[in-house]
Amino acid sequence: MDIRQATVSDLLGMQKTNLFNLPENYTFKYYLYHAMTWPELSYVACNPKGEVVGYILAKMDEENTEIPSGHVTSISVLRSYRRLGLAAKLMRQSQHAMNHLYKAHHITLHVRESNKPAISLYRDNLGFEQTGVEKGYYADGESAYQMTYKFNKD
Repeated sequence: MDIRQATVSDLLGMQKTNLFNLPENYTFKYYLYHAMTWPELSYVACNPKGEVVGYILAKMDEENTEIPSGHVTSISVLRSYRRLGLAAKLMRQSQHAMNHLYKAHHITLHVRESNKPAISLYRDNLGFEQTGVEKGYYADGESAYQMTYKFNKD
């Protein structure tokens, strides 16, 4: 597997992966906005054929510029490529970029309350903490846990 920074030419593959896996879908323009504004924060995992099999779409918080914080908009890995550690590797790459390039204090993301495997990955494997619940966050009415990862700023 090749994990690398996403490019504009990867955006359709990222969108395709999203459409296969997640009920929350974004327009191509939204992917493009991330790629053009924060090109260092989104990554893809590609199989040996060069096809996108996983991605992370991330950004910096534009509202609170006093305390730099990152946000994971979306992360997804095709089912046939799961349990290979790709999601964790994608997340770590993006975390590293947020911390070193933007001096992020923390990272947030939302996850469905019912998505136990993702919650376990974020909490048990990647060190995120549940910091809130947003009732009815998703279009189908399901609530989301807000998860936060704090960088150690010694």
